[in-house]
Amino acid sequence: MARYCRLYDAGDFEGYANLFEGARVIGPLSTLDGAAEVLAYHQTNCLLYDGSPQTRHVTTNIEIHIDAGAATATARSYVTVYQALPDFPLQAIFVGAYEDDFVKQDGAWRFATRTAIPYFVGDLSHHAREFLSATAQ
Repeated sequence: MARYCRLYDAGDFEGYANLFEGARVIGPLSTLDGAAEVLAYHQTNCLLYDGSPQTRHVTTNIEIHIDAGAATATARSYVTVYQALPDFPLQAIFVGAYEDDFVKQDGAWRFATRTAIPYFVGDLSHHAREFLSATAQ
């Protein structure tokens, strides 16, 4: 869960996407299956500044439930995404929750699904191309 934040915020979309090999990511605007779809979506949609989105994902209130016998786990957490740029003051651009399902394969935990649930959505016009036209109207 922490690696997700670190890789995304660094702009390492390949490393980030690899977290979802064989997994499904369900967001408010799209559903993506597997690492290749996750990578293509973020490479096409995310706005980068000097190689990163200039964001910080902060994940809190983490609850994890492990079923060791089944080698599965579920987690729920809150997420707040902050962004700042020279012409865009520091602010929360997204507040929501993640609902995650994990599987243990070859001794390592992997995402099976991640669902992003929006609670509050701020100004995403500096974050993703799909929001540029909406804010220009």
